[in-house]
Amino acid sequence: MQSIELKTAPSGCIRVGPQAPLLVLAGPCVLESEGLAREVISEMQAIAARLGISYVFKASFDKANRTSLSSYRGPGMKEGLRVLGRLREELKVPVVSDIHEANQAAPAASVLDILQIPAFLCRQTDLLAAAAATGRMVNVKKGQFVSPWDMEHVVNKLRGSGCEGLLLTERGASFGYNNLVVDMRSLPVMRSFGCPVLFDATHSVQLPGGAGASSGGQRHFIPTLARAAVAAGIDGLFFEVHPDPDRALCDGPNSLPLDQVEPLLGQLLAIRQALAGVIDA
Repeated sequence: MQSIELKTAPSGCIRVGPQAPLLVLAGPCVLESEGLAREVISEMQAIAARLGISYVFKASFDKANRTSLSSYRGPGMKEGLRVLGRLREELKVPVVSDIHEANQAAPAASVLDILQIPAFLCRQTDLLAAAAATGRMVNVKKGQFVSPWDMEHVVNKLRGSGCEGLLLTERGASFGYNNLVVDMRSLPVMRSFGCPVLFDATHSVQLPGGAGASSGGQRHFIPTLARAAVAAGIDGLFFEVHPDPDRALCDGPNSLPLDQVEPLLGQLLAIRQALAGVIDA
């Protein structure tokens, strides 16, 4: 598998894949406020500089699949893209966010460096084709209901629609009701399709709908699964991070506290270094 390049206006180019720096997509689940986003970006950029990793800020402008109708979804596409665009320009940070409908692809691509396809929508052909048509890099979350080998069909849809920059992200598979499990075999399987693979260490510990009108989570297992995924061979990580997860407006139970990010990444980089030349040999 060859590394691929993410061309970004604010920071030039990011390389992801074998022999490339570890890619980290991290931020709050949803855009809560511009101030919170700036706090997270500032800390994550400093961590990235110290550790030599590539960083992309993530936050949803609209979390359209919340459990409850009354749950906070975000500022919406128009306001969310305005905020993300300003953060991207002023802080020189690449940004990624979810799109849920085909007609969101073009306006989102005018701001975002990476278009993300949510797990529930990973099989939606029109959405994939619209994302591919923008020319932006596309990150597809593997559905909780999809086998890793069936993600090859998703890859073929995107490549057949002209997508050249493609990432796949593992985020756990449904294991009975209100629970997820991670099959580490999925990581090399999806990597065999010739595209970089990321591991979502925070959604993988989610308990979908497990808190009644919202999802629960087991954030204490984030380091365990992240270490296992890096040992299995991945090209990047996805984290929902928050300065105070217990007060987060979305996915707090499965978010990593911001002050725990650097120690964990230090461990993960040590594991990756120990395996250098082994996974891709």
